[in-house]
Amino acid sequence: MSLPAFAELLERLIFTPGRNAKLALLKRWFATQKDTDRGIGLAAIAGELSFTAAKPSIVRDLVRTRVDPELLAMSHDYVGDLAETVALIWPEPPNRPNRPPPDLSEVVETLELAPKDRIPGLLEDWLDTLDPGGRIALIKLVTGGLRVGVSGRLARQALADWSGQPVEELEEIWHGVPPPYLPMFAWLEGRGPRPDPRDAPVFRSPMLAQPLEASDIAALDHRDFRAEWKWDGIRVQASSGPGGRRLWSRTGEDISQSFPEILEAMEFHAVLDGELLVMRDGEVAPFAELQQRLNRKVVGPKMLRDYPTGLRVYDILFEQGEDLRPLPFDARRERLEAWFAATRPARMDLSPQIAFVSLEQLEALREGARAAGIEGLMLKRGDAPYVAGRPKGQWWKWKRAPLSVDAVLMYAQRGHGKRSSTYSDYTFGLWREDDQGGRELVPVGKAYSGYTDQELVWLDRWIRNHTTGRFGPVREVEKALVLEIVFDAAQLSGRHKSGVAMRFPRIARLRADKPAAEADRLETLMAMVENRAG
Repeated sequence: MSLPAFAELLERLIFTPGRNAKLALLKRWFATQKDTDRGIGLAAIAGELSFTAAKPSIVRDLVRTRVDPELLAMSHDYVGDLAETVALIWPEPPNRPNRPPPDLSEVVETLELAPKDRIPGLLEDWLDTLDPGGRIALIKLVTGGLRVGVSGRLARQALADWSGQPVEELEEIWHGVPPPYLPMFAWLEGRGPRPDPRDAPVFRSPMLAQPLEASDIAALDHRDFRAEWKWDGIRVQASSGPGGRRLWSRTGEDISQSFPEILEAMEFHAVLDGELLVMRDGEVAPFAELQQRLNRKVVGPKMLRDYPTGLRVYDILFEQGEDLRPLPFDARRERLEAWFAATRPARMDLSPQIAFVSLEQLEALREGARAAGIEGLMLKRGDAPYVAGRPKGQWWKWKRAPLSVDAVLMYAQRGHGKRSSTYSDYTFGLWREDDQGGRELVPVGKAYSGYTDQELVWLDRWIRNHTTGRFGPVREVEKALVLEIVFDAAQLSGRHKSGVAMRFPRIARLRADKPAAEADRLETLMAMVENRAG
């Protein structure tokens, strides 16, 4: 596949909003491309490719040799996306090379072998042979900037739909076959056997819970369910055996490197499902402390000491290679407790089950969850097998009610992908007393979601018409628009100027009717903090 053909696929994915339409584009692409290129393209879209030497700074430095740096900076600020800016501003060479654009596989294979000092020359040569669409694809490919609204899960679903194989089957071999996935494509097309992950630490699709609504409660028979706390960490899967050890996020991202102490403790042959938490002496720390550890490729001794993590286990999927997922939850729990008693893995404990005799008793426990710094409750049917996806009525999550404040919009920044030209990321603040006895706005959080498409258009127009300052890609706006922000928790944080951090803030409502002077004060948010001393 030539890069222009890959660029056309990316453009269609970006500007195709519907999930089913994206699936159709991917299925058509799998059916029409040769093995190597479709495998490499699939890996790129799913975020499985990484070129450590090809940084965005290399691209910027290269473009500055052809374009005035001030013009590049102004153009980037206006367009909002580096790849799109470079693609449009890159000057046509006086003597355009008389050769076809590079294939996708050629670019990847060349970059994997090339020393760092050769990369600028390679990129320059390729950019000269490509049209603007091909240049966008090239830059996004090499810098890891592919954001086209396609997750790894959606890409695997497209493969399943195209091939007729269950997506769960694909999930289990996906991480056991490296790009360009030639044995996997051979199996999907009936040209070879199903790749066998054997004891490789591959990711298994997790079982997910449905949110418990008021209409669902009346139909529940509490005797069918088991209750556990819903811990405020991140869902992980710990897979360990003769083939290696991996720690996976619930979306199948390998996060082993960020939590080496957990990986070291996985001296067993099993696959566990649980919650990753910062824990000290068995006590769970607020989520804000776990955030210090997330997305870090290098974890030093101080980080390991200050934010020690542990795994609170609530299910076992495999034991010594035996697949336990078809067993009912009650049977798996018995196996888990017996396995844990025999193994006693370091840095791990069992999520306790909650005894109850009525839903009213559970509701009272849920209401008290916030005071205990817990997200809410999980209800799991005792006879439920472990089924990938979100089967109706098997697992329920009964979260505590969210908190809310009225905040003032302070700054805005463009988003990514199809939102790269729209101001969709918002920083908001609350009032507090300043040093002169007056009051000032202090930033307390950022929100990227919660609004409708119509509200996004309105917000983008409002921001452009009320800009008071520019700081690179960030616009400061007139302090006049109030947003109702809902969030799951508030926690003390030394990383923020306000001294407080919000858990999962999102926009509930635009309060254009409310004067900014009547927005909430910082003290209102501080009163909601869960981890205050004393």
